Amino acid sequence: MAKAISVRLDDEAERALRLLESTGLSRSEAIRSSLLASADRMRRRSQLAAEVAALEADDDDRNEMLAVASLMESMRATG
Repeated sequence: MAKAISVRLDDEAERALRLLESTGLSRSEAIRSSLLASADRMRRRSQLAAEVAALEADDDDRNEMLAVASLMESMRATG
């Protein structure tokens, strides 16, 4: 079941909404898709941050990264 809400838009948000509507989306479709896309980006950022934290806490992974970096540095051309 859909739920109606009201929102006050500032000038920047109004311009963004007009841009989305210019692609053929209705006002409701534009707002719904933007909310879902924004929430998805937040979820992905959170998941990525958790993955980075896990990798930083992994001593074996960190040692392997250092070994690869050392190997790459030894193969770098001089000059």
